[in-house]
Amino acid sequence: MQGDYMRYLSEISITDFRLAVEAYGDDVWNYAYVLTRDRHLADEIAQDTFVKAYRSFQTYRAEASMKTWLLKIARNTWLTHRNSAFFRRVVLAPFMASKGTAPSAENAYMDKVVTSEIWEMVMQLPAKYREILLLHAHHQLDLDEIARALGISESACKSRLRRAKKMAADAMNERGGWR
Repeated sequence: MQGDYMRYLSEISITDFRLAVEAYGDDVWNYAYVLTRDRHLADEIAQDTFVKAYRSFQTYRAEASMKTWLLKIARNTWLTHRNSAFFRRVVLAPFMASKGTAPSAENAYMDKVVTSEIWEMVMQLPAKYREILLLHAHHQLDLDEIARALGISESACKSRLRRAKKMAADAMNERGGWR
């Protein structure tokens, strides 16, 4: 009887985990890509993140959202990887958000140019500022979730985000503002 119950629990957790991978797989990969600036390394980091998450899925306590928990695992995986001297630097390919409707060719081109310029500028920021902008702007995490994911206090998170936004604005002004 107890064996059936344990098998039932493991099936639920596998299903829940599969749903988490489907729901947050792109977010984890995109986050890993911005951290690493390398598609192959982002693949590795994302895969390692989900392997680590799967191994500890039974201990997930829901103190933070599932997305925050997975992004924190991705960050820690990247830090471990980077500290092992395997980290490589590559230029970011722009992220293109789907708008649901087909824009005109001119608008699509201008959006692509602006997005490319923004991400190029963001990728020039130091890692800790690039990372916090990504979590805030792209993944739309609130300050508490970002602080948890980065392992810093909420006040440090606010300060770092404010500095990151200022650095981004200064960089855009140096380039002549928005075109």
